[in-house]
Amino acid sequence: MKKAVILAAGKGTRMKSSHPKVVHKVCGKEMVNHVIDASDKAGVDETIVVLGHGIEEVKSILGKDVKTVVQKEQLGTGHAVMMADEYIGDEDTVVVLCGDTPLIVSETLVKFFDYHDCGGYAVTVLTTKVDNPTGYGRVIRDQTGNLLKIVEQKDANEEEKAVNEINSGIYCFNGKYLKESLKKIDNKNAQGEYYLPDSIEIIRMSGGKAGAFLGASIEELMGVNSRIQLSDAEKIMRRRINELHMVNGVTIIDTDSTYIDSDIEIGSDTIIFPGCMISKGSKIGSGCKIGPYASIENSVIGNDTSVKKSEIIDAVVGDETTVGPFAYLRPNANIGNNCKIGDFVEVKNAIFGDGSKASHLSYIGDAEVGKNVNIGCGVVFVNYDGKNKFKSIVKDNAFLGSNSNLVAPLIIEEDTFIATGSTITEDVPNGCLAIARERQVLKAGWVEKKRKRDEEK
Repeated sequence: MKKAVILAAGKGTRMKSSHPKVVHKVCGKEMVNHVIDASDKAGVDETIVVLGHGIEEVKSILGKDVKTVVQKEQLGTGHAVMMADEYIGDEDTVVVLCGDTPLIVSETLVKFFDYHDCGGYAVTVLTTKVDNPTGYGRVIRDQTGNLLKIVEQKDANEEEKAVNEINSGIYCFNGKYLKESLKKIDNKNAQGEYYLPDSIEIIRMSGGKAGAFLGASIEELMGVNSRIQLSDAEKIMRRRINELHMVNGVTIIDTDSTYIDSDIEIGSDTIIFPGCMISKGSKIGSGCKIGPYASIENSVIGNDTSVKKSEIIDAVVGDETTVGPFAYLRPNANIGNNCKIGDFVEVKNAIFGDGSKASHLSYIGDAEVGKNVNIGCGVVFVNYDGKNKFKSIVKDNAFLGSNSNLVAPLIIEEDTFIATGSTITEDVPNGCLAIARERQVLKAGWVEKKRKRDEEK
């Protein structure tokens, strides 16, 4: 069985945050969850996350199938893996990953596993080469190319310092060799910690074969230890996400100003204009035009729909519908097909039927709007009395004149007309015209009389 032990106990002091480092997000997803997703896609059967700082907060963002163990004292990477001993079987293949390396990809891990298995290694280290290896642990191989040891910068001689192959901090172990080596690691060093790389020499001395897989890019192995590095990781991940969507048939006009979270679905032939933010698992159909300057959060957009300069949160929009500019769809807005939600229209907790239109300057809240309803400029669904919310129902083919108010609870039946400027407080039967306003009064000569009064004053 393939198992992943993910090291996520660190506080992340340089983040200067009250939250543990691994819960900070890159493109909408916590760093540790990026690592978990990559290992899952690479075929890992079971994941164990080693916790330390912010235990409950980290647990709260992990999937229910993820197992956790606690490292009460942070005494090094070897000590952290020791905490997962109860979950490691002799026949397991165990990959050790870092919870603060969100850019690692599953394709690299798959190749890593294959190299480890095919080579018959007891331990394998994932490595990469860099132009300037200063500060990194050097990977030292023997004459046959097998891993001999890893030497840290401070312990390396001049010949070893010239080596540009570096340790990633990601390891693959045979379960039995890992368990046995962890029992023999000591902390006789300046820091008084148990280092996982020490297991390599222990495994070799016990007859196990050690390998080094040169198969990762330095970009993938970038650890995030500060807000600056978090921003760097965000840029790299955002570039990857945008490129993946473009490969899949999405046009992105300006990748530098387009922010798409991970786990977003976008259909082919959709065009994303500059200034858009698409987040939290949103799904967008094919043939859409999104933006410019649209924000879509945790929402579903149908096919051939246009969203321009608008904000959509926790909402559903159907096919061949136009939204915006400057519309605001709030939670539980459910907009049908062939609809129009125009400028400065706000919809919340409302069903809006196929073919209906609210072209501008309206508020539609706590409502059911049927098919082919026309909502005029300035219509307000009055749903709140200061304590409770009430619902309005407007049925098919109704026409709501401009600047009318619907005071809920209310039912407007089919084929009705609401006269402009009316405040409707009672249900309107089928086929009726409802007028609820003062009759117009004309007072001849009133203006001239006012002028004379003003002059006399």
